[in-house]
Parts: sequence; structure tokens; C-alpha cells
Amino acid sequence: MPPEISVCRTRQLTWARLDAKRAARTRCRRSTMAMWIQAQQLQGEALHQMQALYGQHFPIEVRHYLAQWIESQLWDSVELDNPAEEAKAKRLLDNLVAELQRKAQLQGGEDGFLLKIKLGHYASQLKSTYDRCPLELVRCIKHILHSEQRLVQEATNATSGSGSQAMDSLSQRHQQINQAFEELRLATQETENELRKLQHSQEYFIIQYQENLRIQAQLSSLSSLPPAERTQRETTLQSKRATVESWLTREASTLQKYRLDLSEQHQKTLGLLRKQQTLILDEELIQWKRRQQLAGNGGPHEGGLDVLQSWCEKLADLIWQNRQQIRRCEHLTQQLPLPGPMEELLSKLNSDITDIISALVTSTFIIEKQPPQVLKTQTKFAATVRLLVGGKLNVHMNPPQVKAVIVSEQQAKALLKNESTHSESSGEILNNNCVMEYHQATGTLSAHFRNMSLKRIKRSDRRGAESVTEEKFTVLFESQFSVGGNELVFHVKTLSLPVVVIVHGSQDNNATATVLWDNAFAEPGRVPFVVPDKVLWPQLCEALDMKYKAEMHSGRGLSEDNLVFLAQKAFTSSSNNPEDYRNMTISWAQFNRESLPGRNFTFWQWFDGVVELMKKHLKPHWNDGAILGFVNKQQAQDMLMSKPNGTFLLRFSDSEIGGITIAWVAENPNKPGERLVWNLLPYTTKDFSIRSLADRISDLNHLLFLYPDRPKDEVFAKYYTPPLSKAVDGYVKPEIKQVVPEFTTPNPEPSGGTPTFMDQTASPSVSHPNNFGVYPSINDTMLDADGDFDLEDTMDVARHVEELLRRPMANQWSSQQS
Repeated sequence: MPPEISVCRTRQLTWARLDAKRAARTRCRRSTMAMWIQAQQLQGEALHQMQALYGQHFPIEVRHYLAQWIESQLWDSVELDNPAEEAKAKRLLDNLVAELQRKAQLQGGEDGFLLKIKLGHYASQLKSTYDRCPLELVRCIKHILHSEQRLVQEATNATSGSGSQAMDSLSQRHQQINQAFEELRLATQETENELRKLQHSQEYFIIQYQENLRIQAQLSSLSSLPPAERTQRETTLQSKRATVESWLTREASTLQKYRLDLSEQHQKTLGLLRKQQTLILDEELIQWKRRQQLAGNGGPHEGGLDVLQSWCEKLADLIWQNRQQIRRCEHLTQQLPLPGPMEELLSKLNSDITDIISALVTSTFIIEKQPPQVLKTQTKFAATVRLLVGGKLNVHMNPPQVKAVIVSEQQAKALLKNESTHSESSGEILNNNCVMEYHQATGTLSAHFRNMSLKRIKRSDRRGAESVTEEKFTVLFESQFSVGGNELVFHVKTLSLPVVVIVHGSQDNNATATVLWDNAFAEPGRVPFVVPDKVLWPQLCEALDMKYKAEMHSGRGLSEDNLVFLAQKAFTSSSNNPEDYRNMTISWAQFNRESLPGRNFTFWQWFDGVVELMKKHLKPHWNDGAILGFVNKQQAQDMLMSKPNGTFLLRFSDSEIGGITIAWVAENPNKPGERLVWNLLPYTTKDFSIRSLADRISDLNHLLFLYPDRPKDEVFAKYYTPPLSKAVDGYVKPEIKQVVPEFTTPNPEPSGGTPTFMDQTASPSVSHPNNFGVYPSINDTMLDADGDFDLEDTMDVARHVEELLRRPMANQWSSQQS
């Protein structure tokens, strides 16, 4: 390709990318601005929730008048748990204040005078509130934007008939929960009204009872009066007393009925509260925890915690209101004892509602950010715990302290069975105490452990073939909360997802296998940390696909053909029919304990090597569809032999962890007319750190078409490294290129007509004393019987390149310079 055409194409690509970026920015502005417009269209409970996001900490007027500016800032780029990000947050605060002041100055005329004063006041208010803690402003605005987006999305899903079935189901569940809350609110309001009626009736009863006592006292004092007067007054007072006592008898019966009716209403309300709490804690919260666990395998990031908190806070509010009502009933009963079972009923109600609130508090002490599941000793790690009802129950008025300890699987079992009252530790964690902080802007009560480090670990005796990377631990977080002015005290504990402790990076691969298997196949409510020894092959496929998609950051996961290839490798099978594997099971030993036949690595180690290679160096090519990858040598040969010479494909090496090779079809240089499929020595991460895949493919002129028929430049040109600059200060910068001598094709001769080494056509018998800047020639002694390479007999490529780059080049350049 002529240089001017190459430059022109590069410029076209550059301008195309710039246009795409501008278009993306425009779409982003339109969509974000539309979010505030849509938020203003919310109705009912959604509108109420949106309005509740704002207050003195961040006025809604600021959101309205700076909508476009607020939504154009990169709030999510600020790491809230990193103190070093405070400077970035401070700039955002200063810019927000400046933007408010600018907006205020633009207000003119009589109508704009008050708005000008108001916006100026808000600018000063925000500056004074967040100047010393700018990260809290970022936390506040992120919470507002995410909550608005959720509310708008839920409203859209509720009104749109084109949403997916999953979203429809989610919307229906949310609607069901919200309707139940409305029913509970009405029931609680009704019992409150009835309680007030009961209180008023009882107060009037007591007044009448006192009146009856006064009449009796008057009758007792009549003995001192003359007989005639005494008889007259006694008759009147006795008649009055009879009337009052009759009323008191009837009213006592009425009061008793009121109390029993109110007790029954409270029992019904408590039944509704239990049902709602079960739905939220045993279904919604468990599902959130399951999503969090699957996120450890690359599943969608767990969301919806703010929704869960809003539900839990509503529960806490309603439970507390009902508890206060029951306590007031108890007080009324003590104030006016009446015959009947009320005392026992109220005692039972009080006990039941205390159990409900206890379950709510202990269940909503959760781990918002899990510690790393592969935990290396002497390495800093972080975690965040959160109490979803902390703000509503005013737990922050007496900020609790949380402690973290690491415990073994056996210790975790004992804790959950309540066989152990004190927390034994299986290791020492530094910086393992943290006070919970209340963030007023978001209404969250949480403890951020930012600088924990596992100093040492105490391992248990392992069973059979179990290795240290199969041993599971967990981080236990525990604290003590007081509610209602120390009226109720709760000791709470929560366990992290299982962690595998390693001491060296070489153990990471096997530890990740243990974590992936646990995350994928753990069942809710299991005994810590039991997982099945065998699972159906499709279940493992789902876990592998989830992991692969996450690492590639794209929707292109593992196809059915890819999964058949993996099944063939796992089960040492030759069947190409996916149905043959659908009911097969794979054991943990097959997954990552037993080596593959003829290899010194396991199925998982091979797969993880592929993932690491792709993630570090080949992700764009996989997402472009340029890498077939999961193809064996025979399949590659069958696919290529029907294609023109120069057609090639990229497949993962069967014999090496984290290796990828190029297979291509071409004439046999030694036997004209004979066509063969050739396989290059597999590349690894080390090779791609020297020269990229795209540049290596560019170097090999005999590679023409990416299978099935795509010109290679069409696929890879955008990834080629630009040509090196000219000599600087008399020095020429060396350039690394690779050749396969048997397939080197001549390039146009440089000016002067003398061919260089890179222009010469080589054959296996040709010796090249000046092979500088290229990879070693491939000769027949490096190929095995199948045309693949014997890795043990080949030279370390990186070291060879370094050796080649030293003396020969330097000597030649010196002679040229002289």
C-alpha cells in the first residue's frame, strides 16, 4: 500500500473516531437531560420518593436550574472510599458553586430578583456545608442521580408494554410490595385512631368512676344531717349512684371489647408485617445477596440496595409505630385494670413485635462491599458494611463500632448454629475496627474498612487431596446496636462470602477456581460452605460464560460451538453434538483437581489461562470476532483446507496454558502443488508484551485472509503500530519484526536496488548470519508429528530478541555511520 494512501486512510479513521465521539457525547447530553425532564413527570409514590431525595443538604431548585450541568459531570469517576480523590471532589464542588453564582447573575428583571437571591444563597449554603467534606457532596449527588434513574426506569417499565418479561415481573413484584405497604399504612392508621378512641373512652370512664366515688363519699357523710333532709338527699344520691354504676358496668364491658378488638387488629397487622418482612428479607434481600455473589463471577453488578433500604425503613417505621401503640395499650391496661385476658394478649403482642423488629435489625446488617474472595496475606483490602434501617431507628445517635475477624468454615458453622457465643479467630486482621458513620445526604449508616490487612492465617487440617487453595474462610463482621434510647439492644453478626487465603500470586489461579465454583453453585441457606461435588455440564457452562463475558467487557460470550469444544476437552470426547453433553455431570476433581489427559494442567487452569491472555492483550480482537479460539488442530485443518492459500485463523493452544497460535493454509515450499495447514509456535502474554498480535500478523505477508474470507487489513489495520520516526541525532531506532523464512515474500527494493534481509525470500536450507530484529526461523526440528511445536526445544523468544538486538545491529549501524 503506497504511503500516501496509508496516511489518508489513517486520517479517515481518526476523523471517523472523532465524529463517533462527538455523536456519543451529544447522545449522552440528550439522554441525561431527558432524565430530569422525565423525573418531573413522575406521579404518585414515585414523585413523592423523588421529592424526598432533596432537602437542606441539596435543594431541588439547584437540581432544576443546573440540570444539564449536573448531569454532564463525571460523578461516577470519583472513588468515594479513596481519600486521595478529595481534590477531584473539591474541584467539582467549586465548579458547582461557580455555576450557581453564574446562573444567579443571569437572572434579571423584577421576576428574577428573588430567584437571584435564592440561587446565591444556595451557592453559599453548599459551599459552607461541603467545603470540608467535598466527597459527601459527590456521594449525595450520585445517590440522587442513581435514584432518579431507577424511579424513571420503574415508571417507564410500568407504563410501557414493550419491556421484557423479567422487567415486567420485577415491576409487578415492586407494585405488590408497594400495595402491601399502603395496606399496612392504612391498618396502622386505623389502629392509631381506635387507640385514641379507647384512650378517650377510658379517660371519660375514669372521670365517671371518680364521680361514683364522690357520690359514695357524699352518701357516707349524710349521717350527720337531720333525718328528713338526709332521706331526701340520700334518695337523690342513690338514684344518681345507680345510674352512674349502671353506666360504668356497661362502659367497662365496652372498654373490654374495645381492647379485645384492638388486640385482634394488632394481631392482623403483625401478620401483615411478618408477611411483608418475609417477602423483603427472605426473597428480595436474598436475591440481592445472590446477585452480589454472582457478581463475584462476573455477573451483573448487584443493584437495588437503595430500594431495599427504602423498603426496610418503611418496615422499621411501621413496626415501631405498632410497637408504640401496643405499649400504650399496655399502659392503659395498667392504668385501668379490667377482668379478662388483656394482659396476656398484650404481653404476647409485645413479644411478637419485638421479635419482628429484632429480625429486621439483625437481617439488615449486611455487607455492601465484599472483601476480595481471593485474599492475599500482607496485602491491603477493603470492605463496607451497612445497616439498612440505621437512619430510621436513629442508631447513629449512639454510633456503633464494627469489628472484623476472619474465621474458618468450622467456626462459621458453629456461629450459625449458636454453638459459639464468642468469635474465635483463625488469623489476625490489622485495622479491623471501624465506627459506623451516618451520611445525611443518602440516609445511609455504614462502616468503611479501607485499610485492612491479613497479617497471618491459621489453617486447619486438610482432608485427602484438598489443597490450601480449596480451604475456605469468611470475614465475620459484628457489632451491637441500641434502639429507642437503649430500650432494645441487638448484637448483630454477618458473614462475608467465602474467601480463599493465599500467600503467593502463583496460587491465585486455583483459588479463583474454588471461588467460582462456590459462587456459581452455592444454595441459599446452606451450611457453610457446602457446595455440590458434581454439577450438570450446562450449569458449569453458564458460569464459564458469565466469567468470560465479564472479562471481555462485551456481550460476546461463549457460543454453543465454543462450549462443545470445552466439553470435548473436559470429558475427553470427540462428539460434536451439544445434546450429548446436556445431561452429563462434571465433578470438582475434573474441573480443577485432576490434570487433563497427557497434560500437566487442569481444565480450569487451561481455561483461566485463555481468559487471562484475552483480557490482557486480545480483548478487542475477540470483540471484533477476529479470534475463533476454541478450535482444535484437526478442526482448523478441515476448515482451512477448503479455503484459498493465505487463509488463516487464530486458535488457542491445546498444549500450553495461555497460548494462541496462527494456523494457515499454503503451498508446501519443498513440494510444489502440495497444500498444507501450518501452525505457528503459540504466542503467550510474554510475546505480546514485546509485539502485538496485529503487528505480528502485519509482518507475515503470506497471511492474506482471516477465515473465512476477510482481508486481514480490513480486520487488523486499525490496531497496527504507526511507522517509527526517522533517525534522531544520528541514531536509528531499531524495529522488531517477525518472519517465517519459509514464507517470506519479497518487498519492493529500496532506492539503490540492493535488497535487504527482510526483502529476501528464505528457505529452510538458507542460513542468515544477520538475523537481527526477527524471531528465530522455524525449521522441521521444531515441529512435532502433527505440525505443532515442541516447546521444550525452542528458545525463549524475549531473551533471544534482546540478544539479537545488541551486537549485530549496533555493529552494522556503526559501520553505516562511519
